[in-house]
Formats: sequence, structure tokens, C-alpha cells
Amino acid sequence: MQLKFLCIIIFTAFFAVQNTSGQKNDVIILPDIYLPRDTTEKNELLTSLQSFLLQVPKANKDNAFVSATDLLETSALLDEMKDIEMNEALKEEHFYKPYLNNVVAMTDTDFIIQLSYIGIKDNNADLRASFTLLAKKRAGKFYFSSPLKQNTISWKQVKLGNATVFYKNTLNTANAEKYFNTIATYDRKLQAPKKPLEFYCADNFHEVLQLLGIDYKSDYNGFRRNTISATENNTSISINGMLTSDFTNFDPHDLWHDRLHHVVSTDSINRPVDEGTAYWYGGGSWGLTWAEITTRFKTFIASNPNADWLKLYNESVVFNKEKNAPLNVDYMINALFVRKIEKEKGFDAVITLLSCGKKEKDNENYFEALKKITGIDKEHFNEAVWKLIKEI
Repeated sequence: MQLKFLCIIIFTAFFAVQNTSGQKNDVIILPDIYLPRDTTEKNELLTSLQSFLLQVPKANKDNAFVSATDLLETSALLDEMKDIEMNEALKEEHFYKPYLNNVVAMTDTDFIIQLSYIGIKDNNADLRASFTLLAKKRAGKFYFSSPLKQNTISWKQVKLGNATVFYKNTLNTANAEKYFNTIATYDRKLQAPKKPLEFYCADNFHEVLQLLGIDYKSDYNGFRRNTISATENNTSISINGMLTSDFTNFDPHDLWHDRLHHVVSTDSINRPVDEGTAYWYGGGSWGLTWAEITTRFKTFIASNPNADWLKLYNESVVFNKEKNAPLNVDYMINALFVRKIEKEKGFDAVITLLSCGKKEKDNENYFEALKKITGIDKEHFNEAVWKLIKEI
């Protein structure tokens, strides 16, 4: 069904249905839906669906209408459903209402459910998202899940380290092994615990959404490449719409960020230090190797023999202005400091600097942490950077 046509139907139905009280998660049933003929079965299905939606704000593992066997992939879907009723622009918490727009009976006890979240304002229907869920009755109760496993039932799989990789037809095993070996190297550096990973190779982000049960979500309009992931019971899942089964677009720099952010909260991470660690441990940036970055930095230094590194740091000056590869002075300086700090103080000291807090005006929190770790204060920062440069 076309989204525009669906909105027209919903807009018309909005004034026909009685269940429009505006309460949170009141499911509005559109006309002409083929519900189970058995009244008891119908009531159980609708009551269970209502209860499932009421529990979406909870921790995913605490949703009583999600079975343990389907929790991992359904957790990824539930994350996408949280706060779906909120209209940020209007500051209305329950602006978007859930409309039941399709129920398909696969067996006497298994159904495909389609929900759309729609808001009505000034006689206009605003489609926020549409989801597809599987509803399965087990032991007299309906449970809801993502259709991911059903949608990939014919896919192949292979075990690579801690990862079980799911793919449609062919897999570039050499590239995949390089990718997961890099993850293992980063995780060892970060002392991250080993976790089983279910990794799905989608062709693009549109396919990621469809596989997971997200028919449409306005947040992702125009997205071609992206990934959705979740972790439950010490097992992670990644539905990847960036690498494809060829694993040709994998960037060690970005992968370092991803693994680091699994270990250190982004609420405490200092962005310039974060980027500096990715320059160094990720081996470069924007497709340039560490050696190529240092060459460009030396060219910048040659053009600025009397550089004031404190000023350049605080202004985050770009030293490489190639259109597709901008490189920042503060990121590069931090890469040099990270190298020095790990050598002299160990990796824990790097994490301490990294966790000094989000970038502030004049970087006061950064310089305070740098002084505690290295003894270098603002007054001696310029001198210290020149010394680092001589060691490149």
C-alpha cells in the first residue's frame, strides 16, 4: 500500500473510529481489517498487542510480551519504537497514535501485524513510522517479535571468531576476516569482554530497515548507509547496511570509534582526543594512512615555523584542506600525545585523558586532565608540542 494512500485512509478513518481518546498507546483499528473471526482469539490478540506497546518504554528484556528466544533481534526493533509517539517540534509526548492497518493470519496462532504511527494536525496526516511485527501464540499468550529471522531464513551463515555472519549469496571471506580481526585487535586494546555477535550483511540501509520490520521511519529519510545494533544477555546483533557482504567499505578509523564507544560512554568522551586516538590506533583518517597524515602535517609545519600551537589547538584549525580529507590540528596533536602517554604511562592514562569530558570553551577540562597526566600546563603547551613534533 502506498504511504500517501495509507495516510488518506487513516485521515478519513480518524473521524470514524471511536478509540481516539489520545491516551498513550491506544491502538486505533482501521476499518475493514481482517481480524480473527473467533471473538476470544481476536480479543486476546488485540489485548496482547496493546500490552506489548504499553511496555515498549521499559527495558527491552522486561517486556513480558517478547519471548526470550526472540529478544535479541526484537530488542533492536524495540529501540526504534521508543519515543515514537513524541512530536519534538510541537512538544507533544503522544502526538503520533498507533494505527493497526493490517493483520495477516499465517496459521491459526501466528499473525503478521502492521502498525503505523500517525499524527493529525490542521487536517493533515503526518506519518511518523510503520512497523511489521510477528505475533505468535504460545501457551495461551501472544508474543511479538521482529521478522528478521523469518526474512533471512534462506540466508547462509559462517562463523568468524566471535561472530556468526549471515549473508545472502556470496561472502568476501578475506575482507570479512580482516574486519573481524581488526575488531578483535581493538577490543584487546580496550580490554573489552568477548561477546558473541550476530552480524547480518545487508546491501544498504533500506534493506536493514525492511529486514528488521521497519517499513518506514521519518528519521531515516534519504539514508543509504547505516547500521542498527543491540545487545542482550551478553550477545550483540548488528544489521549492517554499510559494508555489504563484500566488506569493501570498512574504515579502520570509524571502526575504532565504534569499538571505543562500546567501552567508554560518549557522555564523557572528549571529541578532539577521540579523533586523535582514531588517527593513531585507527591508522589514519579519510582514507589517508598515518604516514600520509604526518606528511601533510609536516608540510603545514614548514609553512608555519612560528606556530602558536595553543591558539591553533583551541581554534581547531584545519591543516589539510583537501576537500574530501580535512584534518585538524587539535586531532593531530592529540594523536601525538596519545602515542607519548601510552608509551610512558600506559593505555589507562590514555583513557583518562579521553574521558575528561565533552569539549569546553578554551578546552579547560582537557588541559586540566593533560596536566594531571603529563605535568604539561597551558603555559608550556606550545613548547611540549614542538618537542612532540621533533619525534614524529
